Amino acid sequence: MSARFEELAWSETAMGAISLRRRRVPSLDVDVYEVKLGEEFLMSSLFTVAEIELARLGLAEVSGADLNVLVGGLGLGYTARAVLDDPRVRSLTVLEALDEVIRWHELDLLPDTAGLASDPRVRLVSGDFFARVEAGTGLDPQDPTQRFHAVLVDIDHTPTHVLHPSHQAFYTADGLRRLARFLHPGGVFALWSDDPPDAGFQAVLDEVFVGTDAHVVTFANPITGGVSSNTVYVASTAT
Repeated sequence: MSARFEELAWSETAMGAISLRRRRVPSLDVDVYEVKLGEEFLMSSLFTVAEIELARLGLAEVSGADLNVLVGGLGLGYTARAVLDDPRVRSLTVLEALDEVIRWHELDLLPDTAGLASDPRVRLVSGDFFARVEAGTGLDPQDPTQRFHAVLVDIDHTPTHVLHPSHQAFYTADGLRRLARFLHPGGVFALWSDDPPDAGFQAVLDEVFVGTDAHVVTFANPITGGVSSNTVYVASTAT
């Protein structure tokens, strides 16, 4: 039987202390992996349905094969792993601001996504997604001209509840236009949010993209015994 609690990694970062913890939940007979940044819980392996749906719903709107995909925010790796489950994906670039998070995956500290870092289709890249969009110098540091068939983002809690004030400009029409330059024609931007659909943000998406939708993703919550939900926004560029 595993210990009830274990801190697998801890580091001080520019955004605060980040930790990866494993916690045994006897009532569910599972080990739960959690990420905490400062005093905020960012993610848990108990709640991964919407992270997986971010990849599935985003890629469902992309036509063709040999897809180049970028994921903004690595986290526990569930979105990235779901991207690789699509046989059309040729390459996956994951842009992660915290080197410590990349290191967790290089060390295979997370059983559900073990092997992600060693997949030949995957590059885990250290970089600030929002800063690269703002600068307009390309999302791939190795190839500034690289365009992607899909950009899938799961970093902030919501478009209005951000982890750092510097992220806020991304969720404006100008910020999303800067992102759209790095999408192929017919490319897709998809975003995870912890809140119900936000009409204000949907209006901003409509300014920039030709097709937009907000999918409410529901899932069983074993803690409350009820049902919880997240939102996945999906927006497409013109073909």
